[in-house]
Amino acid sequence: MAQDANQDANWADYFYRIREQCPWSLAAWRKGEIDIVDWTGEVLSLSPYQARVYRFTGTDKELKALAKELDNGECEWLYSYPGYGPFATPVKVLIQQDRAELTRLRNKNK
Repeated sequence: MAQDANQDANWADYFYRIREQCPWSLAAWRKGEIDIVDWTGEVLSLSPYQARVYRFTGTDKELKALAKELDNGECEWLYSYPGYGPFATPVKVLIQQDRAELTRLRNKNK
């Protein structure tokens, strides 16, 4: 499902490009463990995915505020948009990841 929902971006190229910054993401993408959906205002259960990328249509300011508001509990929420640094996504997105797993992966790569 994840790879069929990406008509606005080449996600395989994106995950390949960020492999040094986020080494697990390309493998997760290839295994179908990253889900890409449109943001509808509803937070979906992360299971069974490693990450969910919500395409976002609001302003950059709204995106940042929403990521900050959601960033608590079991999930870590990040955001990105075109032009937001060298690892920017091809479209505006909210990124939902399991906080404990992300911490484990970060510690493993130190």
